[in-house]
Amino acid sequence: MAATDDGDGEYVEHPLLASGVIERREYQRRLADDAAADHTLVCLPTGLGKTTVSLLVTAERLHETGGTALFLAPTKPLVQQHAAFYRDALTIPDDEITVFTGEVRPDDRAALWEDSRVVIATPQVVENDLIGGRISLSDVTHLTFDECHRATGDYAYVYIAERYHADAEAPLVTGMSASPGGDEEAIMTVCENLGLREVAVMTEDDADVDEYTHDTEVEWERVTLPEQVLEIRDALEEVIVDRLEALAELGVTNTTSPDLSQRDLNRMRGELQELIDADQSEGYEGMSIHAEVMKLRRAVELAETQSVESLRRYFERQRNAARASGASKASQRLVSEPKVREAMRKAEAFDDLHPKFRQTRVLLARTLGIGGGERVIVFTESRDTAEALTDFLAESFDVRRFVGQGDKEGSDGMTQKEQGETLDAFRAGEFEVLVSTSVAEEGLDVPEVDLVLFYEPVPTAIRSIQRKGRTGRQDEGRVVVLMAEDTRDEAFFWISRRREREMEDELAELKGVADEMSAELDDGQTALDSFDDGAASDGDAAEADGGAAAQPGLAAFGAAGEGDDEDGDDAAADDSEGVVATAEGDDETVEIVVDQRELDSAIARDLSTREGVETRLETLAVGDYVVSDRVAVERKTVGDFLDTLTGSDRSLFEQVGDLSRHYARPVVLLEGEGLYEERNVHPDAIRGALASLTVDFGVSVLRTEGEGDTADLLAVLAGREQTTRERSVSVHGEKSSKTLGEQQEYVVGAIADIGPVTARSLLEHFGSVEAVMTAREEDLLEVDGVGEVTADRIRTVVGSDYS
Repeated sequence: MAATDDGDGEYVEHPLLASGVIERREYQRRLADDAAADHTLVCLPTGLGKTTVSLLVTAERLHETGGTALFLAPTKPLVQQHAAFYRDALTIPDDEITVFTGEVRPDDRAALWEDSRVVIATPQVVENDLIGGRISLSDVTHLTFDECHRATGDYAYVYIAERYHADAEAPLVTGMSASPGGDEEAIMTVCENLGLREVAVMTEDDADVDEYTHDTEVEWERVTLPEQVLEIRDALEEVIVDRLEALAELGVTNTTSPDLSQRDLNRMRGELQELIDADQSEGYEGMSIHAEVMKLRRAVELAETQSVESLRRYFERQRNAARASGASKASQRLVSEPKVREAMRKAEAFDDLHPKFRQTRVLLARTLGIGGGERVIVFTESRDTAEALTDFLAESFDVRRFVGQGDKEGSDGMTQKEQGETLDAFRAGEFEVLVSTSVAEEGLDVPEVDLVLFYEPVPTAIRSIQRKGRTGRQDEGRVVVLMAEDTRDEAFFWISRRREREMEDELAELKGVADEMSAELDDGQTALDSFDDGAASDGDAAEADGGAAAQPGLAAFGAAGEGDDEDGDDAAADDSEGVVATAEGDDETVEIVVDQRELDSAIARDLSTREGVETRLETLAVGDYVVSDRVAVERKTVGDFLDTLTGSDRSLFEQVGDLSRHYARPVVLLEGEGLYEERNVHPDAIRGALASLTVDFGVSVLRTEGEGDTADLLAVLAGREQTTRERSVSVHGEKSSKTLGEQQEYVVGAIADIGPVTARSLLEHFGSVEAVMTAREEDLLEVDGVGEVTADRIRTVVGSDYS
């Protein structure tokens, strides 16, 4: 890429880059060269242009290779920000740079994908579109994972990377992060999950980078809590000790200290869950007490580290929760406990400022007034604190809050539009103080500021580094951390310092051993690739499998004649008007239609990565999976199945009734172990339910051990139906309303709670609902199952005056 000088500085020139937009920085060019050569993890301090590095690679790939570029970012605000940057920096028409978030309809995304050269998206949307078969990654020539340290566990980045390496004709992956992990093992995990083979690191110590940064010293200021706040804390901690003593009696803890760690609490919860799984009542009792302890600890944390105003808001939510219908015993006990009520009264009576509020105002006055600064960011963990601080600081400064879009505890959030407008105004200097929760930590283009104030220490190194990255990029800035003495603040602070130093050391070491790590990663990728050759002959496969390939598959067994199939089809409602989606497989590929709600499991993701299997997402009215025009599957975990026997919103038998009305070969797939051990349900009740499914509903009940086994079975079913039987896939029907007979049984069965069996006998005897209603008591007694008590109740309900 060439460079030009317009008198104010050099800019990058490229056929796909707008002239005079991208400043030429040598460290960015070097990182881009590395990333263009192979799948690369790019590590660069926050604010120094990781996105620009990816942009340079994207421009070159699109120019040289063509295809589509896909850029993934974890949040909607980040997606919008990156899209705006790409539209400004690239010469590609704006309508070919497309934003994919959940706000864009799936059908629209499928069409937009075909017309886009650059797609900037949240990973969950792309994951769903891949599973649903709406998009293909085959033509994507550059895939960027922003904030790639998230690529662990079940996060969507991991699945998308796997699909990309498998499907793309000319793949190139760039992972970007200022803080990829806490240690070498974590960084290696991220690289392996994304298929990265090279590591390119720049630190602030590099000469190329140093000229664009300034020293940022971290200062910490201690504050002392007033006596009234300590009294509130002490009252709450007395209750915590009392509850922990109760848990100690159950044998799940050896400590009653209110300062126990979250790890201890998690361990306790695990032991209580084991008691519940063993159907011991102590487990349920203990879990309720555990929930109360968690609520109390949160209240203590707010009193110590946030503000009394935050604590007051929290108490009010707890009172509202305890008054609501279906309130938990933990909530009810909490607000009725005398010492908690005492703490509530003290909080209401506290009319002084929390010392952190006072110190925040002092620091802002020094920075913006005496120091002549222009902008400050205040970060806090609590939305309540963010809102209270905004109201308090607004008396002295021009301040706005910046919080997320949703809040499960009822606090007002900000829409995506409001977030964007707030950041734009802050960048433009329209106000001087931004009070933000963690939503502004990751990658958002927040401008350089004179002070970053941590209202409380952050115990996670990644987040701490990202927060500090908001200052010191163009001028010297300050980072100040507020700590309440002798509270959790101090513990979190020292944890944060230790982890951050470990991260800095790890990045420095990472830079030193980048070549070695790249070689190790490259070897790992080669080993993995060897398992996915797909080019072995059938004979090779048979030999490698000890001759197993010569054995017949499941599809060869139990194959009924075509006449039997046709007879089976007559049993289903095969009305073409009921078809809501149709897809046909070829000789090589089978298709499985998946209900959207099944995305909570890993089954759909598993199936979508398999050779010869395509998945399609639909909102299925009937069933969870459809594998042909006659076979649909209702999947139930053992826990779900037992729940339906003990009462749920929609019984298993209603679901199966719908399934059997619309498909000739309905299947109930029962997943998991412990069918007779998991719940306190009599084994004969379970056997009766299984017998009813088979005999009364004509449903095949199949068992699997877990999600992987379920995916295997679904693939076999689809192959048997579509390849062996050459049947097409079609999705039928809707959840049916009750038939006339079912409605009549419902009406009669509701009288005096006599139930469906007796209702059926009454209707069969009298012939109609009206005849049942007008029958004399002596006539009712002639019906099987109706005794004097039932007959009398029916006549009382039907014949009495309404009052």
